[in-house]
Amino acid sequence: MASITHSIGSIFQPIFHLFGWLLAFFYGLIPNYAVAIILLTVVIMGALTPFTVKSTKSMMAMQKLQPEIKKLQQKYKGAENRQVLNEELMKLYREEGANPVGGCLPVLLQAPFLFILYSVIKGLSNVTAAGVVTPRYIPTTSKMYHNLVASGGEIKVFGMDLNLKVFSSHGSFVRSIPFWIFVIIAVILQYFQMAQMNNRNKKTGQAMPAQQLAMQRFMPIIFAYFYMVIPAAVVLYMIVSTVIRIITQDLMFRAGVSNPHKGGERVLPAAAKEAVVEEVKPSTLNPQSRSKTKRKRKAR
Repeated sequence: MASITHSIGSIFQPIFHLFGWLLAFFYGLIPNYAVAIILLTVVIMGALTPFTVKSTKSMMAMQKLQPEIKKLQQKYKGAENRQVLNEELMKLYREEGANPVGGCLPVLLQAPFLFILYSVIKGLSNVTAAGVVTPRYIPTTSKMYHNLVASGGEIKVFGMDLNLKVFSSHGSFVRSIPFWIFVIIAVILQYFQMAQMNNRNKKTGQAMPAQQLAMQRFMPIIFAYFYMVIPAAVVLYMIVSTVIRIITQDLMFRAGVSNPHKGGERVLPAAAKEAVVEEVKPSTLNPQSRSKTKRKRKAR
């Protein structure tokens, strides 16, 4: 297990140094650790925003298609129709530009960045066996490096060490309050982001799938525990990134970018075929019409 962790760490080393360099650069501009982390978050989210936009559009498309998906599921019930159902669903997704797993994309993309930022923050307070503070991943000539050495590895912002976690030793409960506030703000923002999506759906008359609603209720709770066991600096990153996603979604909703549906009710392939058959049913046509219909079919 240790060898696997070491191998993964070796792969990410250049990225650790890149993030460390960016942190030190921003700190050099404005000597405040929180500001440096916020500016780094803005850069990261700037790179991820195109994926967030695409994911949001895909998620909205999936929600719009729920009634039609249910029609297909009713039409092709049973295990014997499973393959046909899957084919029709895939065709529906392609036509409407929807992706069943598109809504998970932002979370999946965030995971490596969380790992990288966590590793970089942990490296800033690196202490050798001799007890000497030697920050890792940032240039040794940077202002951040010298200030970290002088502070003993503490990432202090307004008396709050961002390297600590909720359950770290703070000396008193009062000193731990800011860390709890960080976690509470992060969870509230996640709920707000989900409520933003749900309210938009209600206004457009779209029903959120039950499974997605259940996931939305429990995901922030799971993340709340996650926020308690990571450094406050990483929680700050999550707070800022969520705010940026909320702003991005709001701008998309206002501009109508998140509405990829082509308009009008889509006719299911099976229903369309039945309609054609019903229209040209032989029993309702006179002999002359039947012969015309046969000639049209042969021409096709």
